[in-house]
Amino acid sequence: MSERKDFLRTIVADDLKAGKYDEVVTRFPPEPNGFPHIGHAKSIAINFGIARDYDGHCNLRMDDTNPTTEDTKYVEALKDAVEWLGFDWGDSVYFTSDYFPKIYDYAIELIKMGKAYVDSLNEEEIREYRGTVNEVGKRSKYAQRSVEENLDLFERMKNGEFKEGEHILRAKIDMTAANMKMRDPLMYRIRHVHHFRTGDEWAVYPMYDFAHCLSDYIEGVSHSICTLEFENNRDVYNWVLDTLGLEPPRPYQHEFARLGINYTMMSKRKLLELVQSGVVNGWDDPRLPTIAGYKRKGYTPESILNFCDQIGIAKANSMVDVSQLEFCIRDDLNTKVPRVMCVINPLKVSIINYEGSEELDASYYPEDVPKEGSRKLPFSKEIYIDRDDFMENPSKGYFRLTPDQPVRLKHAYIIECKEIIKDADGDIVEIKAHYYPKSKSGADTSGIKVKSAIQWVDAATAKEVEVRLYDRLFSCESPEGIEDINPDSLKVIKSALIEPVVITEKPDERFQFEREGYFYADPVDYSDEKPVFNKIVGLKDSWAKKSKENKPKSQAKKVQIDGEVIPMSEAEQVLFEKYQNELGLNSEVANTLARDEQLSSFYEAALSIHNTPITLANIISNEVARELKEKTLSSLKFTAVQVAELVKMLDDTTISNKIAKLVFEEMVKSGDNPTQIVEAKGLIQISDPSKIAPIIDEIIEKNSENVAKFKAGNTKLLGFFVGQVLKATGGKANPKVVNALVAEKLQ
Repeated sequence: MSERKDFLRTIVADDLKAGKYDEVVTRFPPEPNGFPHIGHAKSIAINFGIARDYDGHCNLRMDDTNPTTEDTKYVEALKDAVEWLGFDWGDSVYFTSDYFPKIYDYAIELIKMGKAYVDSLNEEEIREYRGTVNEVGKRSKYAQRSVEENLDLFERMKNGEFKEGEHILRAKIDMTAANMKMRDPLMYRIRHVHHFRTGDEWAVYPMYDFAHCLSDYIEGVSHSICTLEFENNRDVYNWVLDTLGLEPPRPYQHEFARLGINYTMMSKRKLLELVQSGVVNGWDDPRLPTIAGYKRKGYTPESILNFCDQIGIAKANSMVDVSQLEFCIRDDLNTKVPRVMCVINPLKVSIINYEGSEELDASYYPEDVPKEGSRKLPFSKEIYIDRDDFMENPSKGYFRLTPDQPVRLKHAYIIECKEIIKDADGDIVEIKAHYYPKSKSGADTSGIKVKSAIQWVDAATAKEVEVRLYDRLFSCESPEGIEDINPDSLKVIKSALIEPVVITEKPDERFQFEREGYFYADPVDYSDEKPVFNKIVGLKDSWAKKSKENKPKSQAKKVQIDGEVIPMSEAEQVLFEKYQNELGLNSEVANTLARDEQLSSFYEAALSIHNTPITLANIISNEVARELKEKTLSSLKFTAVQVAELVKMLDDTTISNKIAKLVFEEMVKSGDNPTQIVEAKGLIQISDPSKIAPIIDEIIEKNSENVAKFKAGNTKLLGFFVGQVLKATGGKANPKVVNALVAEKLQ
């Protein structure tokens, strides 16, 4: 269970302690009238997460009470979303329509009690009679009908004898209530529409407020967790259950703040308009905030769940910056995915003094990523580089290839420009270059100094791919609809060139295209004949630059964005070269630190305490940088000395990476010394195999089905077992020890 107990979990824990329920049962009850979006992901995480944390169960229930908008395809989309996010709804999916006979019987009971009546006012009259916030309502004259007449009319409504809108069943509560939801709410309406599950059996369908609470009760739900817009509905929820005098235990409704994200629209009605109008290419268009869209774009379930965890569970609505979601996918993929080279805008380079061909050894991961893997890079005299990596008349601070400035081909050799070939229009079509044989990466004895390394692909073996560059769908923070569409939300590059190894790998794998961002093979359109890659997210937030024009120049922070060069000052350049060449930082991290005076001074201070350049740089360029977005160094509760101490514990394997993040979060809030936090919370990493082995044995015993799948060839399940062990130990177990032991025990 999460160490941070939100207010909903506090309610659940208190109810269990008081003996109110024997088991926690929650439910996720969407209406199957559209594809689920990121807001539903938060609700899924809360309802299924709470049930999991308290050894309970969460029902997946389709609120299929409006046959005019519902469809089986939406049911399947909802099931897929829950499953993809890693949750299990048990043996079957529930449907409100399964309870139609029982809900109808409850309506009959209320009529017999004099607590419900058939009203014959039209829609406009019902609205007028309801009153306003400042004026009480008045009850319909049809409320005086006898029980017998109401029973007869309701039976005939059910049998389809009346037109839609001719009659409606209402609860008889209080037309003067301050809460307007209690002013004789509607319970049943007539609908002559074919239902996708019950067919034409019913001509009346229950309203949400009546069906929802009764469905919860029928299923034995303990905690009915809704978003804040249903807060006033809670009085109706309680009235129905209390008036019927249903046998306890009964469910209670609790509300949390719904998710709002800027530059994002989450109205299912408006999303449907975008789909039907052809503005986007279906519900799974990677620009949409649907879970299917994120999935197709290449987001991982872990990144979505981490985002939901980070934003927390609040009681008041607020707006979350979409960059926080984008940070979560970058953070998740950074240490997971292989780095490869893709030239999106190819420019031919002929190396005039190179003959033959060779294969170069190239690691998939930089030194600071604790993961191994490499490939062979074909190399010959004809290659392609990106057009942005050559400038005939360079601006100040441009460090890539120019007529006077050599550059390193990543994983390969240093080259220099000898001749520029142009076409009749004066456009550059080829570069003639010279390479230095002794400058081979990893064995450079040339003595030549260069300021950057660029990506490239071998002309003879590179594969042509289609690259889809996705940007935010809307151009304003609070979009209303089609009028706010960003016209540059999708750019398609038909003839990008990529390393051949990428196409021979499994097409569902994610990659970091060096300097371009994170990409994913499109699961719908990808084929060996036509490889298609979707851009998941850039390496950095490029949106900030697009709105920079609206800020005074004094406020525009100098940053390196998505490979676009903004000149460094001389002092920044000195730091950059020191960090990259002397300390071994990758160019992205070195760039981040060098360009930010606060970060670089913090880094230098920490480095003077504990000389582990790469680990310190990663924490400071990510975790500390995030804190400095809204703060200054002097306002931070933690110091460079404390961060250095935290890294030392990581290096000593006293704590794991996961625990380090928890400790850092506590340092941000309290300013306490990391050693004290670790000792006080008992977070010391477990590396003793004799303590970890029994936990692994227990997990293997509980998951015999997955053990069989693993032994049958599904080796991806190794990660499942490792994750279960880490979860069981609260993240304290040493991942390397766990990996080795799990692999050994599953043989």
